Amino acid sequence: MTTDLQDYSHKRFNILTGEWVLVSPHRAKRPWQGQNEAVSKEVRPSYDESCYLCAGNTRINGEQNPKYEDVFVFTNDFAALQNDSKTFQIEDGLLIAQSEQGICKVVCFSPDHSKSLADMDPSDITKVVKAWQEEYQTLGANPNINYVQIFENKGAVMGCSNPHPHGQIWSQSTLPNEVEKKDKQQQVYYDKNKRSLLGEYLNQELEKQERIIFENDSFVILIPFWAVWPFETMIVPKTPKKNILEMTDKESSLFAEAISVITKAYDRLFNTSFPYSSGIHQAPTNGEDNKHWHWHMSFYPPLLRSATVKKFMVGYEMFGSPQRDITAEIATQKLRELIF
Repeated sequence: MTTDLQDYSHKRFNILTGEWVLVSPHRAKRPWQGQNEAVSKEVRPSYDESCYLCAGNTRINGEQNPKYEDVFVFTNDFAALQNDSKTFQIEDGLLIAQSEQGICKVVCFSPDHSKSLADMDPSDITKVVKAWQEEYQTLGANPNINYVQIFENKGAVMGCSNPHPHGQIWSQSTLPNEVEKKDKQQQVYYDKNKRSLLGEYLNQELEKQERIIFENDSFVILIPFWAVWPFETMIVPKTPKKNILEMTDKESSLFAEAISVITKAYDRLFNTSFPYSSGIHQAPTNGEDNKHWHWHMSFYPPLLRSATVKKFMVGYEMFGSPQRDITAEIATQKLRELIF
């Protein structure tokens, strides 16, 4: 990698969204006198009688959780999308709105209140992957659902309201903004080249070995060339696949291994339970072939220099474009050293 990218301000292009990120490597040396986040020293019990998500406990709506022993999925008691929302469309001059229907689920990864994905065995994470596959298939079969978004917010700093290990699935009738960008970019490239955009990018990364953190027989963990967040990573299938249903049982296990590897590395980076938002982007469930899609999972962690220093998306990031200080290559070196 040219040293110009490590020494001078520049922009990098995100091939999946068609957007740019400003990179300022020289700013990584600036002193920090801003806000420091509190580091939680709490040791959580394996069961918390006050937790709405623990097995056997009663949720806020009065329903009782079963005595589940691995993964538990239920419809969100405070869903952001309504399945029975009235259908309407408003166009009043420049005031434009339309109804949006959907179904939201909560996925409890484990009955153990004290564990995150980083603390779980890959075999147990595989059960989570299987639950994601089942929900993607079931929700996607609904004629009113055209996209299924699987994601997790980990840590209070990411707005997680309950520390019990869990993620969410929001499914809806239209494509959300980020997915629509990726859908268009991949479609344009596929129509022109008859190959996967992300697959071609992955081949180039594997050849250069500058941003690769880990790989097994089926998956690669890397920091994208265009990464916005300081330690942003992506898990990519080596073989182009439209969605997570196209994985074999062996591949599902290897995907779980990749999740285990990166979440453990994150926790080692600053010796803390590392916060992040993660999500899977995959083909819409709109009945089309979507052969241009190559699914992937991204992790967006907010920590910058330590467990107490957070990356803020403010000022220029809000009014101009995303900006980062530490380069993707330096971040790769730091995380690669923590894979064992």
